[in-house]
Amino acid sequence: MGRRSDHSRDELREMIVSEGHRQLAETGYARFSAREVAKRIGYSIGTVYNVLGSLDQLMLAINGLTLDRWQQHLESRLAVETEDRLHRAIQAYFEFAILNRNLWTALYDFRLPEGEEMPDYYKQKVRDITQIVVDEIAAVLPPDRADRATPLARSLLASVHGHCFFTLNGTFRLLGETDPLEAAYARVTEAVAAVSD
Repeated sequence: MGRRSDHSRDELREMIVSEGHRQLAETGYARFSAREVAKRIGYSIGTVYNVLGSLDQLMLAINGLTLDRWQQHLESRLAVETEDRLHRAIQAYFEFAILNRNLWTALYDFRLPEGEEMPDYYKQKVRDITQIVVDEIAAVLPPDRADRATPLARSLLASVHGHCFFTLNGTFRLLGETDPLEAAYARVTEAVAAVSD
């Protein structure tokens, strides 16, 4: 029997999301269980859904926490870099994915039902982390090309993501790529140079 009135709604939400985040990091998205989250915090599954609304909303809240932590990781790495900030940003991308494999993968494995929009708060988190990359790219482009930073950032994020994903799933090892991080950086610098010329 779950504790029914030990915590406020806000406290319950924090407990549920925190435990869900911890469990997702441990088990991965395919084995994630909202029922297990409820059990671990001593409440019923009905309480979880009453507070969060649905499994989809729970996953959005958990993934939102991952995005927050990813942004913090990126900002902390860039805070100590003055020379090659793009290299540091790519390195931070790889670091976060490797250190938080299940959480990072869940950002891409989870999908809302077709036709359902991501909530505004979640879109803003994605924009915030993407803007860091846009700003770093804009900083290395000639001033008259700075307006190309946003579309370039989207393409470069896709490239870095692909390199990182192939690293984690072992594809690069099969292909004989021995330094995926430097390969990703090379593609980024080539693209930036092409836009700069």
